[in-house]
Amino acid sequence: MRIKYTVSVIFIVALVIIEKENNIISKVSDKLTLKLTPLTPVLLPSASMFTFQEHNVSVSIFSQMDMLPYEHVKPHLKNFNQFSRESVSPTSTSGGCKHILLLATTRTGSSFVGEFFNQQGSNMFYLFEPLWHVERMLTVETGGTNASVAGPAYRDVLRQLFLCDFSLLERFIEPPPQHHVTASLFRRESSLSLCEDPVCTPFVKKVFERYHCRTRRCGPLNLTLASQSCAQKQHRAIKSVRVRQLETLRPLAEDPRLDMKFIQLVRDPRAVLASRMVAFSSKYKNWKRWAMDGDVPVEDDEVRKLRGNCDNIRMSAEIGLKQPAWLQGRYLLVRYEDIARFPMRKAAEMYEFTGIPFTAKVEKWILKNTQASKEVSGVYSTQKNSSEQVEKWRFSIPFKLVQLVEKVCGPTMTLFGYKFAANEEMLTDKSISLIEEKTFL
Repeated sequence: MRIKYTVSVIFIVALVIIEKENNIISKVSDKLTLKLTPLTPVLLPSASMFTFQEHNVSVSIFSQMDMLPYEHVKPHLKNFNQFSRESVSPTSTSGGCKHILLLATTRTGSSFVGEFFNQQGSNMFYLFEPLWHVERMLTVETGGTNASVAGPAYRDVLRQLFLCDFSLLERFIEPPPQHHVTASLFRRESSLSLCEDPVCTPFVKKVFERYHCRTRRCGPLNLTLASQSCAQKQHRAIKSVRVRQLETLRPLAEDPRLDMKFIQLVRDPRAVLASRMVAFSSKYKNWKRWAMDGDVPVEDDEVRKLRGNCDNIRMSAEIGLKQPAWLQGRYLLVRYEDIARFPMRKAAEMYEFTGIPFTAKVEKWILKNTQASKEVSGVYSTQKNSSEQVEKWRFSIPFKLVQLVEKVCGPTMTLFGYKFAANEEMLTDKSISLIEEKTFL
């Protein structure tokens, strides 16, 4: 009788879990299914179709231009001749356009490194964390970010953005854009491409834009103009800290319309923790308590989260470093510590990897922003005295937390060449480097 009761309970719990999973997938599917409305932008002159097949859910994303009569489409084609050549069919090539995705996690210096591409000049269209909107929407609607659902959603939004199509991203922006105009794009000011002509429209005094352009006064962001500007740029780069597994992006590498280059930025997990405890203070109360009272748990949700993050980073790097056929010549691993110590050299190496000219404008920006004074070197600033940042964390985090990170993230540290601190004296001894000189091929 007890066995029957147990089986019944397990069966009911399984049904509840399946139903919850289906609800999450259904909500994401609604976002990924583009419906033809008067507000749907005419963006891609190609018959592109993508299928969201995880968990047996099929979602087709069609270019709306394929559904409209030619007389309605013709006026929109004048600015897209170059883009048309690049993506007119699934069998065409990228036409020399490079598509760069900078992958990282929070507090690894990704904003700083992203500027290497943002500052490239008129040939580069750069986007800063567009997946922020996707993550936020999934978290609000489902009560948490489900990795098995978020991964494909991130991938499909990235693909469309690399093809200069903002229509899919629009479905995740809150409040929804009106006539493809939004005052709510996350960190718009971090993309020079979104704050220059012709994307910078006349300033609207009565409209509040939280992430407004800082170098000049612009009106709310017109996503159709952004799409046109993107299509006219020679190269496109996106920075994101939200993709958990490199493997989920394989379809981008295999898409013949894209010439994908993946740059994975990593940093010593001990330094990452120390930085997050400062930048996200309210979210790291448990860690601060452990640092104060001396009671460090062996297992805890926060510890498991740390282990999961380290494992994801390591597994992605292991795939990239093995250079499977779909990643041949498309993957580069870079340590933040190497960039901080040798910014010009590492920037040149990244540009050589992407096949894009390393411009004098980027060199000038690097020189200016790697020798910043303490007055401008804030928590979120991209201006740092970079060489001083490398192992600064060693003097701001208790040794017991360092030991915990080393225990949880040991394999990841070993792969990336970060040395373990044998004791507290070694941790705070400036004459001993905790960074192994290592080359990643």
